[in-house]
Amino acid sequence: MAIIGIDLGTTNSLACVYRNGRAELIPNELGEYKTNSVVSMMDDDSVLVGAAAKERLITHPESTAASFKVWMGTERLISLGKKSFKPEELSSLVLKQILQDARQYLGEPVEEAVISVPAYFNDNQRCATKLAAQLAGLTVKRLINEPSAAALYYRHNIQEQGDSQMMVIDFGGGTLDVSIVECFENIIEITGIAGDNHLGGNDIDRAIVAYFCEQNSLSMEKLDSFSLSSLYRQAEDAKIALSQRDADTEVSLILRQGDNRYSLTLTNKLLRQLCEPIFRKVRSVISRAIKDRGRAGRINEVVLVGGSAQLTVFLDYLEELFGRRPAVCGNTDEMVALGVGLCAGIKERAAELQDLVMTDVCPFSLGVATYNDAKDKNPHMAFLIQRSSMLPASHQDNFYTLSNDQQKLRFEIYQGEGYYASDNLKLGELEVRVPPGMAGQQYATVTFTYDIDGILHVSARSSGGDYRERMILNSRFQPGDMALQQAHERISQIQLAARGNQEDQLLLETAMRIYTQMTGNEREHVAGLIQYFDHIREKGDLIQMEKARREMRKQLAAIEIYLYADPLDVVFWADDAEEDDEND
Repeated sequence: MAIIGIDLGTTNSLACVYRNGRAELIPNELGEYKTNSVVSMMDDDSVLVGAAAKERLITHPESTAASFKVWMGTERLISLGKKSFKPEELSSLVLKQILQDARQYLGEPVEEAVISVPAYFNDNQRCATKLAAQLAGLTVKRLINEPSAAALYYRHNIQEQGDSQMMVIDFGGGTLDVSIVECFENIIEITGIAGDNHLGGNDIDRAIVAYFCEQNSLSMEKLDSFSLSSLYRQAEDAKIALSQRDADTEVSLILRQGDNRYSLTLTNKLLRQLCEPIFRKVRSVISRAIKDRGRAGRINEVVLVGGSAQLTVFLDYLEELFGRRPAVCGNTDEMVALGVGLCAGIKERAAELQDLVMTDVCPFSLGVATYNDAKDKNPHMAFLIQRSSMLPASHQDNFYTLSNDQQKLRFEIYQGEGYYASDNLKLGELEVRVPPGMAGQQYATVTFTYDIDGILHVSARSSGGDYRERMILNSRFQPGDMALQQAHERISQIQLAARGNQEDQLLLETAMRIYTQMTGNEREHVAGLIQYFDHIREKGDLIQMEKARREMRKQLAAIEIYLYADPLDVVFWADDAEEDDEND
């Protein structure tokens, strides 16, 4: 029975297994390592997950959801058609698809996983991630911070052994994490972290779309969902294209509404201007990570992780910030997944990884609500474990009575950095009895212990000898809760789209999306492609089906180029084509 590692991302998710002495990425049914973290509800109440679902963001936006990871741990409801889901339920459907693909690829049962999370995920978000796994039929005993997983893989597979300090910047679709990592031989120690759970490539897409609307005197709020989804898709494609081509590349975004045609020419120079407010936030997070690290020392290397970290404008910005270009090793989209795969190998006690030691840090401070005196109305935080403390961490402190003949001390436990307890996330309570006495005479010793798996153990012993302890588990995500049982039943009844159908479904959904964006004869041509493809599918001839797939891929790729091309470019391409014909 295999243990797999899963990088559950905002934009894409990947799975990895450790076998034959290395971390090995697990392909999905399409043969790709990345599965789009997109879920779409079909008419028959089955769900599509991945690339085909992403195509439906434009054609069926009311029944399709993406980027729901940014709402993990909240009570937000996301509608798919007539049904509503919590973010962790949608994430469970992504995990369910990944689990199905992993079992198929590995040819053996998979019941347990190590899952990566943003370093700055709080307790609610981490518990929601574990719940998503539980709903998908996975046991998850260990979560690992995304940049920590990336640092583990980088150190083990890429960086030469020796004493060094590096900064890992994980800039994904919806989150930013920055970690300071100290390495010595087989020891990898995280010494400082900072992050922003609402900052990533999606913000760049939003900035592009907002500028498009501004330049064309359009209102984002008044655009229909189809037009808005189309613009976001083009914005994502445009920023990627600008990083994959020459520095002076121009990319056009086009929106057609009836007889009106709106456009924007995007360059790296313009994209950099649009990204400046976003990059200022990135700088702030980097500064906080450096300040919070446990010890001084030069940063020897800056390592980039995450899909958005590949953008040329981001690399240029960091080069200006640090005075040298950061290291981009291999595919930044895959490094976290490969690191989580190594963690799965460590958990399986692989012989090659026995000497590998990795420590992590506490992402948020932990403490209790306290009063300065009996007249206080708003309790403040008394921190027992500071953020960026190395795990496992343990600390204790004494807390005294405030009133004469006070008979108990009640401790409310919080996570966060706010001065007032109410500004932080409440995790639980603990209460002990104390003997009667004068104010300040009786007390309790409170001990916090935060383990490597991110579980907080709290105990209190009063001066009278009363002792209480508890493991702080988020009450909103406990298995005995009736609402959770109902969620489990509901998710277990939802069927994923049938296997062996993913590529055909993707081609059809792509054609459907293109159909909605075309008009006139071009639309009729796409309609003919859809009808022909459906006809061949119904016949069931395997050879004809493979030929139809090949032709469909070719035709759709050509139409995509035409769809987003500037009309003047199309004229020039037509001339070139005529010249090519004459030369043949």
